[in-house]
Amino acid sequence: MFINGEWLTGRPTFAVANPATGETIDTVPDCNAADIDTAIGAAHTAFAEWRATTAYHRAQLLYRAWELMSQRKRELAELMTREQGKPLKASLAEVGYGADFLLWFAEEAKRVYGQMVPSARENQRFMVRRDPVGVVGAITPWNYPISMITRKLGPALAAGCTVVLKPAESTPLCARAMCEIFEAAGFPKGVVNLLTVSDPTATGRAFCSDARVRKLTFTGSTAVGRKLNAEAALHLKRVSMELGGHAPALVFPDADPVYAAKGLSLVKFLNMGQACISPNRIYVHEDHIDAFLGELTRRVARLQVGDGMDDGIGIGPLINAAAIDKIDAQVQDAVAQGAQLHHGGERLREGALAAGHFYAPTILSGVTPEMKIYREETFGPVAPVISYRDEDDLIALANDTEYGLAAYVYSDKLSTTMRAFEGLDFGIIGINDINPTSAAAPFGGMKDSGMGREGAQEGIAEYLETKTAGMIV
Repeated sequence: MFINGEWLTGRPTFAVANPATGETIDTVPDCNAADIDTAIGAAHTAFAEWRATTAYHRAQLLYRAWELMSQRKRELAELMTREQGKPLKASLAEVGYGADFLLWFAEEAKRVYGQMVPSARENQRFMVRRDPVGVVGAITPWNYPISMITRKLGPALAAGCTVVLKPAESTPLCARAMCEIFEAAGFPKGVVNLLTVSDPTATGRAFCSDARVRKLTFTGSTAVGRKLNAEAALHLKRVSMELGGHAPALVFPDADPVYAAKGLSLVKFLNMGQACISPNRIYVHEDHIDAFLGELTRRVARLQVGDGMDDGIGIGPLINAAAIDKIDAQVQDAVAQGAQLHHGGERLREGALAAGHFYAPTILSGVTPEMKIYREETFGPVAPVISYRDEDDLIALANDTEYGLAAYVYSDKLSTTMRAFEGLDFGIIGINDINPTSAAAPFGGMKDSGMGREGAQEGIAEYLETKTAGMIV
């Protein structure tokens, strides 16, 4: 653990395993209640000086952290692949994406502007400024264990907040490596603190209830987000949450089904489907269903499953056995209710895969609303394809979910894409685009997919309070 600029040991530890092999990679300290209190106290004490630093100084430190991330890109990516499982190529891409947030918010630190507001009274002036909200409790997920840290800590630090970071218990090593970077970049003691813990309950409760923590930022499941939000609300705590998703992909009749299958095969199986923006319902017009399924199946059949450190691997392991059980239950339920299995549909246990958590990339067609997979987030390598006849009903079908994070649209008509963009109740929409994310673009969802936005100008606003002064002159 990293508290007040010191690396702490001498605690009980818990093991971190490689999901591809089951082997223990390392152990990390398991924090206790006193550690949580000390970390929050360190951040609270450091806040007084950190908030008073200039935006240019904070920007310089973020630039330095970006440089160090870039220099250590390969090292960080290899650690991520061993700890989280994604293929090395994907890990390298994530480290680059994560570094982008440090670079972006190094600049945004210098763009936090105030205002002079006219008054109806001749001798009165209003002055508005934006101050850092205070100590931030940040809870990050295992599926993107580096970029989710920088997406939260980048804007928080740029705004002048101090942070206590609690990473997912499955991926604390990536968080440790990132805190080593913040330390090497020269951030003062107490500005960035790290708590590693096998049971996150006490840490989450402290972030929600401790008056010294003024902001909670969380990425994870909707179920956990609801609990944290309810507890934080009792203390009128500022919160931002990026939660679950159930993204529809709409392939309109005028789109090229082969081109759509190519794109959706890439985004669906990215990170083994363990992404909140992963397409979970793929709607294809009945006239194009055969062409779409044919191309999708050909592409998925070429994906190699294995340890992400090996060359040519496109599908790594799932994070744990529980993830496989959930995915397989959805697939078996769909097949039992009449869905057609085109590829995969089973856990892989042969040879070198036996010790890991591997599931075959899977394609289903004939998926209907009665099936679990139609309603529940899968978070795995399963592509459910749904045939439709009437284009007029398509947007309503896509919106028929409690989630509202991401959606995808394929169409060659500007009028169709604009109608879809305006009509879809989702925070992020890829229009003939499978990667509608960037440090410069707002990221976040509607409905049960969360509240607030990360990235872009909106990202730093989540960590600022507005202060107004009325002055008689």
